[in-house]
Order: sequence, then C-alpha cells, then structure tokens
Amino acid sequence: MITDEAEAKAWLRSLPQCDETAWDRLDQLVALLRDENERQNLVSAVSLDEVWIRHVADSAQLLTHVSRETGLWLDLGSGAGFPGLVVACLQPERDVILSEARPLRCDWLRGTVRKLDLMSVRVAEGAVEKQVLEPATVISARAFAPLPRLLTLSARFSTPDTVWLLPKGRSARQELAELRGWNHTFHVEQSWTDGEAGIIVGTLAGRKGKSRDQGRDC
Repeated sequence: MITDEAEAKAWLRSLPQCDETAWDRLDQLVALLRDENERQNLVSAVSLDEVWIRHVADSAQLLTHVSRETGLWLDLGSGAGFPGLVVACLQPERDVILSEARPLRCDWLRGTVRKLDLMSVRVAEGAVEKQVLEPATVISARAFAPLPRLLTLSARFSTPDTVWLLPKGRSARQELAELRGWNHTFHVEQSWTDGEAGIIVGTLAGRKGKSRDQGRDC
C-alpha cells in the first residue's frame, strides 16, 4: 500500500515506463493542475495536498492491470485528465482518447496535451452518448457514472477483448454485486493508494439474452 507522497513518488519512479522524460511530464502535469485549479475546480483543493498519491499514483496503478501493448486507451469522463493524462505521460506511444463533456475541461485538456507534447492524445468533446469512437483496447472511467449507467453509455466502444479499468472507491464491491443483465468477467482489485477503495477490472461480452451487436447499443 502506498501511504504518503514520498512513497507515491518512489513507486512511480520504480515503474519501467517512468524514464526521465515521463517523470518530467508528470511533474509538469502536477504544476499545470495546481495552476489551473485556481481558475476552475478540476479537483478538490484538499486533494492537491496529496496530489501524487491521490491522482498520479492512483491513475498509474491501472497500468499494472494491462499489458504493455499499445492499443487505444479510452478514458471516459476524463475531467482533469485522470487517469488518461498519466497513462499518456508514462506510455507516450499509446493512442489515448480523453472523452469529456464539459467545454472548459476540454479546453484545459487540449492545452495540457500541447504543453506536455503528447502527440498520441486527442480530446473527444461532448456527451459520451453522442460520441462516435472506435473500439478501444482499454476503457477507463474514474468517478464517471454508476456501473450500470456507465456500461449502457459506453459498451459500444468495447470488444470482447477490451479491458475495463474502473476505479470505484468504496462502492466497487457493492456496484459489482448489484450489476444485472450483462455478461462479463469483472472482479474487484484492491487499490494500492486507498485501503478502502477498489478497482473493477475485466472484460465485457454484452447484454445477457442479446446478440453482441444488440448488446453494444446504448
């Protein structure tokens, strides 16, 4: 378990993806976040006191659940860019889509992508139910929507091989236990940054009792 800022930084430094360029990008991302948070509430002000554990390491831990292949990573409800921007900093060769509905957040995301020189990242602006996006290798969503709603909105971006990584905090086990109507392999992994938090991990095969194409309809 990662318990403080020093441990978070040390753990990040130990990741095979975290070379000096990646570290410099993460450090710049934190600085940009602090600056922008004075203009719009990207994250809670109190969480900035533990930004490396609460946002950076919390995002980076998702990489431990997927291979190092470079398929498309779709981050739904990206908001301040977590986990999507952290993934992109650590794997700049991976295509990443940051899906976000709020225009001000999208403006900040696009500006941050340019400043960090993340050439493989694009921002998809607009409500997720109206977006037309290609199937992803990985789908992440952090504090975006309750699990049934999330799957209804975004299952069409998934294939049977897509890995879903859904940080759910304390509600992870309850949300998964209450999920009905979907064929899936989801299970809960313990978060490394919060002893009471869980991450829903797995694949999705579609709605029960429907064909694959029907299961991907919103």
